[in-house]
Amino acid sequence: MADGHHHQTDVVIVGAGPVGLFTVFECGMVRLHCHVVDVLDDAGGQCTALYPEKPIYDIPGFPRIEAAELVVRLKAQAAPFKPVYHLGEQVQALEALSGGFWKLTTSKGTVIHARAVIIAAGVGAFGPNRPPLDGIEAFEGKSVFYYVTQREAFRGKRVVIAGGGDSAVDWALSLSEIAAHVSVIHRRDKFRAAPESEARLKALAKAGKVEMVVPYQLHGLDGADGQLSAVNVTTLEGAERKIPADVLLPFFGLSMSLGPIAEWGLALERNQVSVDPATTATNKPGIFAVGDVVTYAGKLKLILTGFSEAAIAARSAYALVHPETPLHFEYSTTAGVPGV
Repeated sequence: MADGHHHQTDVVIVGAGPVGLFTVFECGMVRLHCHVVDVLDDAGGQCTALYPEKPIYDIPGFPRIEAAELVVRLKAQAAPFKPVYHLGEQVQALEALSGGFWKLTTSKGTVIHARAVIIAAGVGAFGPNRPPLDGIEAFEGKSVFYYVTQREAFRGKRVVIAGGGDSAVDWALSLSEIAAHVSVIHRRDKFRAAPESEARLKALAKAGKVEMVVPYQLHGLDGADGQLSAVNVTTLEGAERKIPADVLLPFFGLSMSLGPIAEWGLALERNQVSVDPATTATNKPGIFAVGDVVTYAGKLKLILTGFSEAAIAARSAYALVHPETPLHFEYSTTAGVPGV
């Protein structure tokens, strides 16, 4: 089936986040074999890369599940269908071949021929918005971190958090339990976070458990050999302060880009792929899209919606791969998981 870096399969899924992984399962349920390509080195998308320890509350049947645990379970659910993963590879080119196949080429030269392509690219390629501070690169990965993957790493540390969104507030609440000291820098008193979380943060500040450095913004870093000693902040009027620090966590959101997907001639709306929600079809025959990357009237940006779209896309792909055999839908409770 595979010849060196050349592969042929039923479906190629672009993106190995939760929705991409569940798409493997849904395709497997209708006996379609999948290859999965993701630019990250590990499956799980943002759940794995950005917040493995963050709890998720809106997965049916799980009142609470950590992101990393959800990914482990989704991979286990997909495993019986023997998907082939191409991780650490970015999809670069996509071209139509005769006979209804698509040819997909990755950054590492892997070539996959597939009848259907399902884009589950989440918000596309993402990276942190870096604060414009001189010399910050020298501290990155040593004492400046854009994501928290292991909360324990900050035990007993003097932590400075910058930002005003959910990530900044949530990690301030969480790390206040184990850090020696937590300071939160924000340019204004109002936060863009869940009201309940903001109220908890302000209560911790009142109790002296968290220091609010408001209204200030980042100005400079002190330290040597990748290790911070202090974070310098300033008000809009120019008043400066120095905050002793072992660690800086700047949470200024992610910059998103569709990357090469933007060049594939798909109908886009505000950097998202337009699809027909009844089939998840894009404007290109044989290319479907699911999850946060898609838009249509009434689209709900929930992981739940992505899972539902995965089920629809699998059936759309089946109709393309096996036009001669109509799919007789059976509930998994009666059919079980098909043998592969």
